[in-house]
Parts: sequence; structure tokens; C-alpha cells
Amino acid sequence: MNRSSLIFCRRQHRCHLQTLHAAHRSQGLTSCHQQPNPLSRSHRADVLLCLTACIAFLIYWINGSKKSTRNMPPGPTPLPLIGNLHSMDMNRPYKSLMELSEKYGEVFTVQFGPKKVVIIAGYKAVKDALIVQADDFGHRLEMPLYKLFGEEKGIIVSNGELWKSLRRFTLSTLRDFGMGKKTVQEKIQEELIPLIETIKSHNNKPFDSHIILNSAVANVICSIVFGKRFEHDDAKFKKLSRLMEENTQLAGESKLMVYNYYPLIGTLLGLHKQIVKNTQDQIEFVLECIKMRRHEFDENDITGFIDAYFMKQKQESVESETYFKDENLVYTVLDLFSAGSETTSASLGWALLLMAKYPEIQKRVQEEIRTHMKPGQMPTADDRRSMPYTDAVVHEVQRFANIVPLNLSHTTVNDVNFRGYSIPKGTEVIPLLTSVLYDKSQWKTPYEFNPNHFLDSSGKFVRPEAFLPFSAGKRVCVGESLAKMELFLFFTGLLQAFTFHPPAGVSREDLSLDPDIGLLLIPKPHLICAKLNN
Repeated sequence: MNRSSLIFCRRQHRCHLQTLHAAHRSQGLTSCHQQPNPLSRSHRADVLLCLTACIAFLIYWINGSKKSTRNMPPGPTPLPLIGNLHSMDMNRPYKSLMELSEKYGEVFTVQFGPKKVVIIAGYKAVKDALIVQADDFGHRLEMPLYKLFGEEKGIIVSNGELWKSLRRFTLSTLRDFGMGKKTVQEKIQEELIPLIETIKSHNNKPFDSHIILNSAVANVICSIVFGKRFEHDDAKFKKLSRLMEENTQLAGESKLMVYNYYPLIGTLLGLHKQIVKNTQDQIEFVLECIKMRRHEFDENDITGFIDAYFMKQKQESVESETYFKDENLVYTVLDLFSAGSETTSASLGWALLLMAKYPEIQKRVQEEIRTHMKPGQMPTADDRRSMPYTDAVVHEVQRFANIVPLNLSHTTVNDVNFRGYSIPKGTEVIPLLTSVLYDKSQWKTPYEFNPNHFLDSSGKFVRPEAFLPFSAGKRVCVGESLAKMELFLFFTGLLQAFTFHPPAGVSREDLSLDPDIGLLLIPKPHLICAKLNN
């Protein structure tokens, strides 16, 4: 804290005392025999909080400045204590970072409060970081917000041998249960039927698709994890979905950025309390399901991921050190829900909204569906090969929607040389996915919804290398193959059954494509209509 700031604080404190004395004198309380206490208990608490905040700011500023800045990537000049936060759109930080990339290039440094953060922008730079130099950038950052969600357990925010063991087991188990295969396809088709019936029940009247889509997608992951599905009106199931959605929104709010970079201040202000409560409620739901599965467990009838985990625990019971403990099971299940439901349901929400906004694209998809599918026939993953335009639309929805704009933060395992710059060990690194999915050098019209990005001159489907909505490298999303299958089957099945359009009195130009505030970019609350196709 500089000298001028200290003088300002002293003056404020002196003025506060003078005001108190004046108030007491006006009430005839001061005399040579009765001296008032200038600071009441509440006032002392306020002063203590102020002093604590100042000390915390100073400590974090000093710690954040310890990392060597020698030959680090360039960036905007930070202010004391707040860094570059004053120039950031706290609700849309990815937009501010995109603007900075235009000025400072594909690798630059910003300062969020006391911490220096390296931003990697553009497809080529992100690819080099996450794939070519995967060992240098493959560590997940240990940050306060991540601890609230996962206590650095599970597979999303953990590191080291714990992460390797859990991720390897999870991928192997998901493949055993048919991830990307026909067995999972059947689970998705099973959810498509009640989804269509629910939408049909609205009789072409306006409805909010978010909860409906989220329930269908979440039930797919439930059938994989728990070995069973839930009814859409199940109270506990609905609560779990709501809690996950609420935490996703809270994690993207500016006050949580304050908590992330000033955890002591954030804790004093209680900015994290709702996320902690929601997460604890989710944990209790999962623990109850685990308890039920353990009671019904039959090693000759493995019905889901939790059963497979029990078998793994039994196999490793003789080992003194094992990563397959119950607490890691809880957080891994929550990770699977997070990776396998929110992002996919949000993508489907964007898909229906975009179809209502661009009816000519919707019409072309439906023509392809009628050409290659019989009436009433359930869509399959194999249909993608004969339906290139529909496949292109699904991929363009993912690119355009940009569901995870910032990616999840990484950190350097060692001192790293990258693009001619030195990045110290332990530096937070953000491989900016927005800059990849909207890279002007990779996409003809990056800021427009254009399915032709995924079609060649003859109309065949092509997948550009810059299509990285699931990130890349060692930390690529474990649910990628499941999400791809879900998106195609749900989208195709819904457009086979319905034509989506705006409510009466709302033009398609009025449909907003601005996302809601949150860690994930989901559509703002809106109503949509679904006309049953003949």
C-alpha cells in the first residue's frame, strides 16, 4: 500500500472519530467525569474488517509480484492491487480478452488482482500449448473457485497420479458401458421419446425448453452412472439439475471473480456461501445414491459406473494406498454430471433457438431428414454419414454457441519457454477457446451462424482442425463422444417431429442470441413454440 493510500485511510479514520465526538457532545454526553468510548463494538468490527482487507490486499499484491516478470509475454499495464480488473468486462471477460488479443497478439499477460495470468489466443497457439507442449501446460490450476466445486478431487480439477488414475479408469469404464456405441445410443433414444411427448403436450404454445432439455440429457448420464433413469418430475432429480444450473450461473458472476483472486476478502464477504451450500446438497444426493447402489450391489450384474467403481475398490482393497476412495467417487460422479449434462443441454437449447431464428436452415435440415429417414424411424449415429448438412448444423451450433468461452484454467508445471517468452512455474494459463472457435484465420465468417464452415464445395461434411469446443490435449473433455452422439440424435429427432418458431407477436429478428451470464454461455431465458410436423 503506498503512502498516499495510508494518509487517506488515516484522514478517514480521524474524520470518523471527530464525527463521533460531535454526536456525543450534541447529546450532552461528554464531561470531565464521563468520557465516551469513541468506538462502539460495531465500529470496532468495521475498522478491523477494513484493516484486515488492507493487509490482505498487501499480502496478495506482494505474493503476486514475486513471480519473475523477466521476458514474460507483454500486456496492459496493471494498477496496484486491482491489476487489469478495471478494464475487464467482469460479466463477459472473454470479450475483453478477445479485444486484448487484437492488440497484444496470440500470447499476452493480464493481471487479475494480484495474480499474473497468461492468455493464449488463436488456434495455432492454443494447439501448440495443449497438444505440442502438453506436458508443460497439462496441469490444472489450484484455485479457490475450483476448491469450492471439487476440493481438488475427482477428474476435472485434480492433478498428478490421482488425476491420471481416475481419468484412465473413467474413460475405460465409459467405453465398457458403450460410450459412443449402440448401447449408449439406445439410452439416448429412450430419452428422446418422453422428450418429444413433453414438447408435444404444449400444443404449439410458448414454452421454456431449458428444463425439458436438461432433464432429458441429465437422464442419459444418470443411466450410465447409476444404472437407471429418473422420471422428469422426480423431486430430487429436479433439485440436482437446478443446483448444477445455479452453480454454473454463480461461478460466472463478477463477485466470484473477486473471491477467486481475493479469497480472504471474498470469504469475509461471504461471496462463496451459496455455491458451497449448493455443492453440499449435490454431494448429499450422490452419497444417497451411492449408499443405495452399495446395498443392491451384485458383482455379477454391473449396471453402471458406480458399480464398476465398487469392483475397482474391491480389487484394490489389499493396497494401502489407493485413489479409489468414496470421496473421489462422489466428486467424479459430480464431474460426469457437469461434463455430461449442462454443456450438452445448453448446446441443444442454442440449436432450437437458432432454428427458430433461421427457418431456412431448419427447413433444409428437415428436407434432408425426410430424404434419408423413414417417418417414425428413430435417428441413429450411423445416419450422420448420409446427412452431411444436418451434421454440419450440429457442429456449427457448437462452434457458434461457444459454450465454454474461457476454457478451464491450466498452469505451468515448470518454467516454460513458449513463443519466445518465459512463463514461470505455477503461472495461471488460459487457453482461450473463444479465440479458437472465432479465429478469423480459420473460419470464413466467424461471427455468423454458418453451417457451410463444415461443408466442402461438393456438400460433403468436413471437420476443420480449429473445431475444439471440448478443448484439446490431455485435458480434453471425457464426455466428448457422448456429447457428440447426444447432440446429433436429440437434434435430429426433434426436427423430425417439430418445426420450431418464435411465439406469436415475436419476429425471428427479435430472438436474442446474447448469452446469459454464467460460467457457461447458455441462452437467456426465452419462450419458443414447436409445431408438430405432419
